[in-house]
Amino acid sequence: MGDLRTVLQEMAALPADRPMGMPGAFYTSAQQFEWEKSTVLRKGWHCLGRTDEIPEPGDFFTVQLLDEPLIVVRGDDDQIRILANVCRHRGMPLAEGRGTAKRFVCSYHAWMYGRDGTLLRAARMNNAGFDSKNCRLHGHNMQIWQGFIYCNLDAEAAPFGPEATALDTMLTPYETDKFRVVHVAEENWHTNWKCLVENFMEGYHLSVVHPQTLHEYTPTGLATKSVSGPGFTSYWANYPDNIPSRGQGAPGLSAAQRQRSSLFARFPTQVASQAASLLVSISIFPLAADLIRVKWTMSVYGDDLEDETIQSRIKLWEEVNREDREKLEKMQVALKSQHAAAGPLASEDYEGTVRDFQLWLAEQDASFGPQTQAAE
Repeated sequence: MGDLRTVLQEMAALPADRPMGMPGAFYTSAQQFEWEKSTVLRKGWHCLGRTDEIPEPGDFFTVQLLDEPLIVVRGDDDQIRILANVCRHRGMPLAEGRGTAKRFVCSYHAWMYGRDGTLLRAARMNNAGFDSKNCRLHGHNMQIWQGFIYCNLDAEAAPFGPEATALDTMLTPYETDKFRVVHVAEENWHTNWKCLVENFMEGYHLSVVHPQTLHEYTPTGLATKSVSGPGFTSYWANYPDNIPSRGQGAPGLSAAQRQRSSLFARFPTQVASQAASLLVSISIFPLAADLIRVKWTMSVYGDDLEDETIQSRIKLWEEVNREDREKLEKMQVALKSQHAAAGPLASEDYEGTVRDFQLWLAEQDASFGPQTQAAE
């Protein structure tokens, strides 16, 4: 069907009142995925999790971001660092999963590293060319925003955050940075990374895909487009008037803010739902054109919710995620069809966020040079 990069630019150039989605190959082409890995994904800021996942010095968790294994650790100075999870000797991973460590010791030859990445010990390394000062673990770019931890693999990464003032303004009354994690889960989904971003960020499917789990509180008909800008988009999933509040949340919230969930995306790979007392964030880790690692966290505001309520919300979101996963995995198969052509998008309130993502992808892609890559 021709060059997908060209198609992306053509779709982005359509009139605002006649938006179209991308054809199936945009989500299934291995060549397109490799192009994205080396460009928009490699140069993007990715949410790895929440700061309170690692509240004490030595607490850590590991993650694979594209081709880079990472250790996210809180140091002795209480600072969070993102270290390469690769021993400087022969490349062995230093840690797995999550936990607490006084030191990171390589299981291959026992090289030992401090929680700041400094090489502390390398037994029997007596060669003249060895200098421990040159064997520090690489530290990746790291930023904290609203209690989330972000990483960028590009050594010359663009600054994080200044483009999202409107999103900050939307979230400030919720006191997002004060929410505490109560649940973390990970699993693989057989779908394209862009499909999950688009799915989470549109209200058009809510009543159809989630009739028992979400429709009562967030029916499609009440979805409203919210703020958007360079690198982010959002919409409001409004609650019906006859639905009771789902928690008080921060004292500065208005009645309207307590009666909706504010869903936002920070491109390329984070989507989240912010409600008065509940915050759910999904970090998407692309593995292949048709495979992603999904990490989702649930956080609550103070002691607003009782333990029983928290457990019921976890079960609810597990079911919501299962419903979305089932649809996306089926769609991933169908998108390989030669008949998976571009289709029209719904109106601004229902799929305007999908259009925002498309425009952002097109702008990013255009910055990477001539249209010579990612043909089907």
